[in-house]
Amino acid sequence: MSVISYKPRESATGVRTEPAVRRLGLNRGLVIDSLLAAFMLAMLGLMIRLPGEETIPYHFLFLSLTIVYGFRVWPLLPTLLVALAVTGATGAVLLGRVVDGVIDNAELAEVPLMPALFVAMMWHARRRAAAQQQVERMADERRASLERERGFFRDTSHAIRTPITIARGHLELAGDATALHAVHPHVEVALRQLDRMSALSDRLLALARLDAGEALDRRPTDVAALVAEIGRNWTANTDRVWLIGCGPAGRARIDHDWMELALDALVENAVHFTSSGDTIRIGCTASPGRIAIIVDDSGPGIEPDDLPFVFDRFWHRRPEHGPMGSGLGLSMARAVAEAHGGTLVAAHSDEGGARFVLTIPRSG
Repeated sequence: MSVISYKPRESATGVRTEPAVRRLGLNRGLVIDSLLAAFMLAMLGLMIRLPGEETIPYHFLFLSLTIVYGFRVWPLLPTLLVALAVTGATGAVLLGRVVDGVIDNAELAEVPLMPALFVAMMWHARRRAAAQQQVERMADERRASLERERGFFRDTSHAIRTPITIARGHLELAGDATALHAVHPHVEVALRQLDRMSALSDRLLALARLDAGEALDRRPTDVAALVAEIGRNWTANTDRVWLIGCGPAGRARIDHDWMELALDALVENAVHFTSSGDTIRIGCTASPGRIAIIVDDSGPGIEPDDLPFVFDRFWHRRPEHGPMGSGLGLSMARAVAEAHGGTLVAAHSDEGGARFVLTIPRSG
C-alpha cells in the first residue's frame, strides 16, 4: 500500500482508528531507534555473559544496526560516533576473550570486518537517499512548472479574449452605423484594443524568452547615460513634467536592450497613471556594489493592499486617465531585473504616487 493510498482503518463502529504509536503522540523514528538501542545493548550483554559464543550476538548486533540504518539513514556524524562506540565496546569484549584464551586470535578479524560492512551500507544508503531526494525535488519542480504553465495559459487566454471581444463589438457597431461620423469612435476603440493585443503579444514573447533562460548579452554600460537615453525617448512624446537626472552612478554589466525594455515598462506605467501636468522623475543612485534606478510619479499611487500583487502577471490597476495596460509590463520588468541578478520593488513615492526601484549589481 502506498503512502498516497493509505487511509486510517475504521473500526466496526465506523470510527477511524490510528496506530497506537500515533495515538500516544510518539515519534515512530524515536521508537525504532529506542528499540534498536535496547536490542544492541542486549546483544552486547549476551557477548559478555556467553564466553565462547560471543560471535553470534556480535553478528546480530551489527546486522540489526545495518538493517535499520538502511531505512532510517541517520545524520552522518552521530552515525559514525555510534559505529565507533559499538566497534570499541564489542572489540574490547572480543579482545578480552582472546587474552583469556577463550577464542582464537583469528576471531579478531571480525572487529574491522563488520564495521567495514556497515560503512559500505552507509555509503550505499546515503547515495540512495540523495538520489531519492533529487528525484522528489525534480518532481516538485516539474509539478510547479506545470502549475505555472496552466495558470499562464489560463490568464493569457483571458487577457487576449477581452480586447478581442471589445474590438469585435465596436466593429459590429461600426458596421451597423449609417453615418461616417458615427463609425470613427468605434474604429478608434477597436484600434486601441488591437494596440493592446500587440503590446500583450510582445511582452508574452519577452517573458517566454526570459523564462526559457535566454542568455543576456551583458556589456559594461554607463547607467546614468542609459537613464538619460530613456528620458529623451519619453519626454518628446508626453506632456508630463519630467525630472531626469543621475549623479555619477557608475557602470553595470547589463543587456542594454533588455534593460531598456524593462525601464520603458516602468515609465509607461507611470505615464498611464498620471495626467497632463503631473510629475514623473527618473533617477539613479549608487551604493557599494549596487546601482538603483528609480522611477517616481505623482499619480494616485498604489494601495497598500495592492503592493504584494503589482508584479503578478495579468494583474491590473485601472488608470483614471490612460488606457488599460497589458498586465505584463511590471512582471516583465521584474523578470529582467532578476535575470541581471537584481531586484525590482514597488513603494510609495515622495512625489505622492508610486515608486519603482530597480537595483542591479555594480561593476568595477
